[in-house]
Amino acid sequence: MLRAKIIEIGKEMIQTGLVAGTWGNISAWDDSRDGFWITPSGMNYLTLEEEDLVLMNLQGKILEGRRKPSSEEHLHRAVYAERQDVKGIVHTHSIYATAHAVARVSLPALVEDFAMIAGGEVNVADYHPAGTGALAEAAVSSLADNNAVFLANHGLVGVGRSVDEALKVCQIVEKSAQIHIMSRLLGNPFQLSDEDKRVLRADYLYQYGQRE
Repeated sequence: MLRAKIIEIGKEMIQTGLVAGTWGNISAWDDSRDGFWITPSGMNYLTLEEEDLVLMNLQGKILEGRRKPSSEEHLHRAVYAERQDVKGIVHTHSIYATAHAVARVSLPALVEDFAMIAGGEVNVADYHPAGTGALAEAAVSSLADNNAVFLANHGLVGVGRSVDEALKVCQIVEKSAQIHIMSRLLGNPFQLSDEDKRVLRADYLYQYGQRE
């Protein structure tokens, strides 16, 4: 089930322009295996099969799979180790989010859906080469308790309580990043107040959607 969802999300990322080519990566935590499934390095999302995914534990050991895992497996391991609430991670190179990463400009809470799902502003992690432990440490530090972080001169990482939610985080951050850029062209964007952000976040966590 988790592997099928990762395959589905990979195709959606390509089809909606969140990534190009074979870049970006996806993972989902598997409670039953005490590890996470992650996309392989350098393979086409449109032809990816469940057997191509790799199961790893937090120590970096491959538990299942014959492929080489994504080069960003250090980042995924670091996030899961630090944030027990995170069950899914999506890394994209979408245009407006990456523009913020390149300019090293954080993204404030300007619109309600962003405040609901991102948790707060999206900070920019210090630059380190892709795939390194240093990048993983910087990303976790800048992510803090929020659900998204920009990687300087690189892209965006979104996390969530499921891999579906992690994708939704990336989609909303990309939309909000575009709004931020356009609103700055028009004038001075007004941020939501801390109280507004708190109420919106609580509503999303405890009230939003269908509940049994």
